Amino acid sequence: MAENYSKGMAKEAVQQEESFLQKNLKKIIIGVCAVIVVLVAGILLNNWSESKNQKAAEALYPCEQLFQQGQYEKALNGDGQQVIGLLEVAKQYGSTKTGNVAKLYAGLAYAKLDKYEEAKQYLEDFDAKDDEMVSPAALGALGNVYAQLGDNDKAVKTLTKAAEKADNAVLSPIFLVQAAQILESQGNAAEALKLYEEVKANYRGSQLGQEIDKYIQKAKQ
Repeated sequence: MAENYSKGMAKEAVQQEESFLQKNLKKIIIGVCAVIVVLVAGILLNNWSESKNQKAAEALYPCEQLFQQGQYEKALNGDGQQVIGLLEVAKQYGSTKTGNVAKLYAGLAYAKLDKYEEAKQYLEDFDAKDDEMVSPAALGALGNVYAQLGDNDKAVKTLTKAAEKADNAVLSPIFLVQAAQILESQGNAAEALKLYEEVKANYRGSQLGQEIDKYIQKAKQ
């Protein structure tokens, strides 16, 4: 059931990402967040038994709930009572796996609030190596933050790395098309075309893959 739910959320992420692409990178991470929220729960459960990590997980849980409700400021800073906030969880428990997840949530929350410098700080500090879906999604989020900050070269590099790391039909086409669109905005249609053709060759069955010909045609023109 959890697997089916995760796949359903991933499908929703792709659909949301199409809207993102149509708006030319005005908003970020909607689909990525959907994937991360589902998969992080598994990480927390796997690490619940560790004493310090258990305390971190208990502190993170209400922050995660606030994040999912869209209360990003409160998720970051807490409520001054029982919820200490993502920033404090990351500060107190940064050495634990759950504390590492708090950094990821903090980065995403800042990005949701259009505070991209702060988002970059926490997403760069996140140790993106543990989970085969969360890690590339976090890299993709960081790539989008770089794009919002105008660092397009780093954005393209990070997005293509995220696509390679993911190597699946859910995330890879999204990040490849994003990177290609940034390249097109720089007047580099030839390099963008290579990425579109990679989507066509390797992820033709994905939702973006089924529509990739229109991107290829545009790049050729």
